[in-house]
Amino acid sequence: MKTQGEIEAAICEGIIRFEQEYMGRGPKDIHTHVIGDLVIVRLRGVLTAAEQQLVKALAAEKGRDLLKQVRTHLIETARPVMEAMIQNVTGVKVVSLHHDISTTSGEEVVIFTLAGPPAFREGRR
Repeated sequence: MKTQGEIEAAICEGIIRFEQEYMGRGPKDIHTHVIGDLVIVRLRGVLTAAEQQLVKALAAEKGRDLLKQVRTHLIETARPVMEAMIQNVTGVKVVSLHHDISTTSGEEVVIFTLAGPPAFREGRR
């Protein structure tokens, strides 16, 4: 049985792999927090150079909306892959996935709701 920290680290590794394979590059920074039946993943520095240029080149709302649509579509397309990874790491079925990205800060948040809290052993402090 894994510790909470080991579960959170394994999820970070899985999300980084996903970002590299589906988005072409990984985040500059990533943190995962397991809180009860929620898995919260916060990624920083996720926008590619092309995405940054797209947001700058188009009208503010149009660039933002287009980027969010593309990212949301990619997440929804790869949803089974992400959910399987989370279930494999936590041992708990994923009930829902929520996603958003900021085009100004380059921060992305992915929240997974699980069927219940994952079991983990107490780690050393």
